[in-house]
Amino acid sequence: MDCLFCKIINGEIPSKKVYEDDSVYAFYDIAPMAPVHVLIVPKTHIASVNEVTAENSAVISHIYEVAAKLAKELGIADEGYRVVTNCGANAGQTVFHLHFHLLGGTKLKVEMC
Repeated sequence: MDCLFCKIINGEIPSKKVYEDDSVYAFYDIAPMAPVHVLIVPKTHIASVNEVTAENSAVISHIYEVAAKLAKELGIADEGYRVVTNCGANAGQTVFHLHFHLLGGTKLKVEMC
């Protein structure tokens, strides 16, 4: 599979790891849009939200648990942070491996577009 995030998870492409367990991998975004910008990805390849099923959905709730844990550890939990995922090219998804952006460390704009 020629997936950028699968290659990062497998160690074929270097990343600045923030967190890893059996089901998810988190690393700093190489083009941050906020002072704290971490990507949290399932280790199992799921292309987008469109591919979430009853069989693989447990990883999504786990990703939110990891996001809350990382927000506390990175010092952004009290001031607030955003967790974002894009689904499809028109929404801005550029890597077709489901991923969640953890953004914080500054006052984020309310506008999404």
